[in-house]
Parts: sequence; structure tokens; C-alpha cells
Amino acid sequence: MLMAPRHFITLMDLSKDELKTLIARAIELKAMRYANKRYEPFKNKVLAMIFEKSSTRTRVSFETAMSQCGGSAIFLSPADTQLGRGEPIEDTARVLSSMVDCVMIRTYAHEKVELFAKYAKVPVINALTDMYHPCQLLADIQTYIEHRGSIQGKKVAWIGDGNNMCHSYIRAAHQFDFELAIASPIGYQPNANLVAEFKEHVSLSTAPAQAVTNADLVTTDVWASMGQEKEHAKRAQVFAPYQVDSHLMSLAKPEALFMHCLPAHRGEEVSAKVIDGPQSVVWDQAENRLHSQKALLEFLLAD
Repeated sequence: MLMAPRHFITLMDLSKDELKTLIARAIELKAMRYANKRYEPFKNKVLAMIFEKSSTRTRVSFETAMSQCGGSAIFLSPADTQLGRGEPIEDTARVLSSMVDCVMIRTYAHEKVELFAKYAKVPVINALTDMYHPCQLLADIQTYIEHRGSIQGKKVAWIGDGNNMCHSYIRAAHQFDFELAIASPIGYQPNANLVAEFKEHVSLSTAPAQAVTNADLVTTDVWASMGQEKEHAKRAQVFAPYQVDSHLMSLAKPEALFMHCLPAHRGEEVSAKVIDGPQSVVWDQAENRLHSQKALLEFLLAD
């Protein structure tokens, strides 16, 4: 009897030890890439990439990961599939997973990815939903470890919208055992049930200065995510006190790092001086999407 496939819908789908091993493997795969070592574990493997939300880093990193490791990827937008014309997710999942080796989905409703995984015969990867962005967290943790060593016991400050990235940081705090201080305005705070579930690792306030004080890592995201463009003017007013600028960074530890999942709006959620400054590791963070996702694909596609 065939075993049920492993999926990566949230960070909770892997154990703490599996996540640590995966990050270590990502660092190894990065070193191999820099040493020009040929490594093709995905030969004859095909990844289907379903995009209902556009992307730069997610598409390029997954497609490149498959290509560099000997496999291939198929890009599917709503216009390219019957999903865009109302075919039930269950039907698409059954058909697509009979033809490819893995499916990556970037969409709005988190329930779509969960439903797809329920009916798929191959691993399904959440490449972003309105609720979570676990692939980005793999890259973020890898980046921290490369620059500063273990993140266990460190203080991470999340400043701004309590969005899908914030939700993934909440779960990461539990899985990687760090302290997460969130500062978000009232009405834009993260899911209350999630905060309550992981309260041992998470603190919530409306004060950016309080969250950032003595932090080892400061991270933020855009004030209006995809699908929220009409709210931009209102959000810009509400979030104005939440810009990560030089003064705010000065409250963190001197060796603190700054991260942003990109794309960034300089002069809004972060000042140009911070994102382009010496504490910023956003370019390493972006590149590490490639390496951490190679490790993830290797883990999920392992025979």
C-alpha cells in the first residue's frame, strides 16, 4: 500500500528536528551550488506550480531549484487551468497529482491548499496563502543561522501588519524556540487564536519601541498586501508610526539583523537607510528561498 504523501502546508507539518535538519541541508546545498557541484536528485521529476497570486521570488526560486537539480517545473496561472473556469479543486488535485511529482500552490484562501492536499497523491507545498507563508520562514531562519548561529532563545521583533508572514513567525517561534515580540496597531493584529495557542513564545503590543528593544532580529512587511491595494491610503495613515527606521533599529541589539520578505516600499514600512544599511540581510534572505526550497523539495520527493 502506498504511503500518504508528506505535505508542507504550514511549519507544523514538519517536526522540530526535521526543520533543523532541513535548514542545515539548505546550507549544504548552497555550499554545493557555490562550489559548482552538479547534483541532480530530481531527474525526471516534475513540479506543477499553481499561481493565483503573482510572484517574483517564489516562481523563480522554485523553477530554478527544479532545473538546477535535474527536474522541471510547469507554471500554471488561472488562465492556464480549468481551476480558473470553476473546476472543483478536488478534481484538479486528483488529475494533476496523477501526472506530476509535486504541486506548489500560491493562492488567497488557505482552505484551498488544504483541500488540494487532501485529494492529492503527491506532496503539496503552500507557497503563500492569506494565512501563512511557511517557505519564506525557511529562508529567514537559514539566513539568521548563517549570520548569527542558532536562533534558539533569541528575541525576534515583528513590526507592522499581523498578516500571513506574522502568522508564520508565530509558528516559527514555537518550532525554532525563540521569543517573538509583535507590535501591530489595533484592528490589524494577528489571529487571536494563533497568538493564544503559542503564547509561551509570543507577546503582543501596539508599541514598536517595546517590541524592538533588545531584539536580535527585526522584521517587517508591506502595509498593504496583495488584494488590499484599495486600503493603501488608510493603512498608510494607521501604520505610519510603525516604520522601521534608524531610530527604531537603534533600540535593538547592536548586532541585530533586519529582514524583509520583499517587495519593499522604502519610505513606508522601512526607511531606505535601514534596508540598504549594514544590518540588512534582505538580499541573502531572498537568495536563500532557492536553497531552502531545494532542501524542502529534496525532503518531500525523497524515494
